[in-house]
Parts: sequence; structure tokens; C-alpha cells
Amino acid sequence: MSSDADLLADRRSLRRKLSLWRLLAVAGVVGAAVVGGLAWSGRTPGSLSQSHIARVTISGFISGDRRTLDLIKSVEDGNAAAVLVKIDSPGGTTTGSEALHDALRRLAAKKPMVAVVDGLAASGGYIAALGSDRIVARQTSLVGSIGVLFQFPNVGRLMDTIGVKLEEIKSSPLKAAPNGFEPTSPEARAALQRVVDDNYDWFKRMVRDRRRLGDPELAAVSDGRVHSGRQAVTLRLIDEIGGEPEAIAWLEREKGVAKDLKVRDWRRRSESSSYGLWSAGEALARAAGLETVATIIARAADQPVGLRLDGPLALWQPALEK
Repeated sequence: MSSDADLLADRRSLRRKLSLWRLLAVAGVVGAAVVGGLAWSGRTPGSLSQSHIARVTISGFISGDRRTLDLIKSVEDGNAAAVLVKIDSPGGTTTGSEALHDALRRLAAKKPMVAVVDGLAASGGYIAALGSDRIVARQTSLVGSIGVLFQFPNVGRLMDTIGVKLEEIKSSPLKAAPNGFEPTSPEARAALQRVVDDNYDWFKRMVRDRRRLGDPELAAVSDGRVHSGRQAVTLRLIDEIGGEPEAIAWLEREKGVAKDLKVRDWRRRSESSSYGLWSAGEALARAAGLETVATIIARAADQPVGLRLDGPLALWQPALEK
């Protein structure tokens, strides 16, 4: 009887020790993930105390998402001596591009900034580049596409084919126009054209003011086409042919940035290498039998950003053959 009681006590003690080790393992993994993420983004206490050049990457569709704007604000408040904005984007929404441009201008007012076109800075991508004090691009980069478009599908004929009809009651003929379920009226098309023209004028004024172009020079570059880097420097859309070495040399030469500063990547949390540490944490938690903790870690590592396509676009799209 005594031996049974001793065996039960031993099992309880072993179970308590196992639970403690599981908890310590999960705490260690989470701590390592947090520290790793901060180190990758340049935001550990040690890195904040050291002067550096912050590299901010703008790529893909520009939506003006909060995480990108928060990242730029964090660079503004950090200890970076200068900022290198790396751009590879065909653009996005006009409102998102405007928000990104404004955030970069606020940052440029506090820290020297140079934009480097990695491959493409078209439409909203070029609006982002205009937020910098200097633009550097490679000879074969694509730059420009100064223009605005408003696109919407029309599925009216498809609905006729399948025998579906949309009925609506609205306060005025231009309410919710175009709706994609019927041909766009001349009045609705004219109203949308005025919106596009107004956005286009805003875009051209920005190019004229930021690049100091006269009316003839502006007219030559604002017909919607893209230009190679070599063409863009002649048209004064960019300042110099090159890449990051040329951009950093300009910061050192013209802005008094100290030589040989390290370039640190500042990334949105969802893009940082801490994702790998979160994955390792999830695997260890599952191995320890803590399925609930593993699920929480997996969800924390996967936070996609939604895109909004509900307005005019400053977006370059190569034409497709009909």
C-alpha cells in the first residue's frame, strides 16, 4: 500500500516538473522570437543606441497600410542618421500613395533621405520616390508612368446570359455609379473623368514642384509612359544612375553622414525574420504538447494585409493584347 502511495507521489512530482519545463521552454522561445524580431528590424536597445543608415523597402502594391506608415514613423523616432528608401513597386491606390508620400516627406524633414529604384518606380511607386530628397536608379530601371486610372468590370452581359437581373432604387442617377451590372451612362462616365482629371492634376503638380520642371518638360514626361533609368535622368525624373553605393556616397558627400555607417533593414513586423523564430516556437510548443500555445504563436506570425481597390489607382499595368 505504501509503495502505491510512493509511486503516485513520484508521478505527481514528475508531472509538475514536466509542466514547469514546458512553460520555461515556451517562455524561452517567445523571448527569443521577440528579441530576434527587434534585432532584425533594428530596434533592439543596442541597435537604437548606435548610429546607422536605415533601409526602408517599398515593394509591391501600395495601399497606404498602417504597418508601413507606422514603420516610417518608427524610423523617424529612431536613431538612424539617414534613410535609404529602396523602391520596387508599380504603384497602387492614389490615396495610399499620397499617405506614403506624406509620411516620407515628414521623415525627410528630420533625416537625410535618398530613394533607390531597385527595378520599378511607376505611378504610386514614383510618388513614393518623390518623397525623397534625391532619386537614384539603375540604367535599366523603369520610372514614371505619371497618370491615374479608374477601372471597373462590367458583368451585365454575363448576367443576361445566366438570366439574372439586378434591380435597385437610388436617390439620384449618379449614386453608386458605375455599378458594373449595367452600361455606364455618359453622365456617370463624365463624373468619373472629372475625378481622374483632378487626381492627375495633383500628381503632375507634385512632379513639377518636386522635380522643378517647367510646363514643356512636365508635358513631355506626364503622358503615362514609363522611362528607363537612362531616359529618366535626361528627363530629370531622377538625379543619378546607380544603386545603393552611389546613394550612400551622396549622403556622405552632401548631407554630412558619417562614413562607413552600417545599413540596417527596418521591416514591417510581418516581413521580419522573426517569422522563422515564431515557426520554431510553434514547433517546440507542439513538441511539448502545448497545442493551444502553438496555435496562438501560429496566428501571431500570420497577419496578412488586406488591399483596398475602391478608388482611383496610380498604378502601372503593361497593356495586354485584346
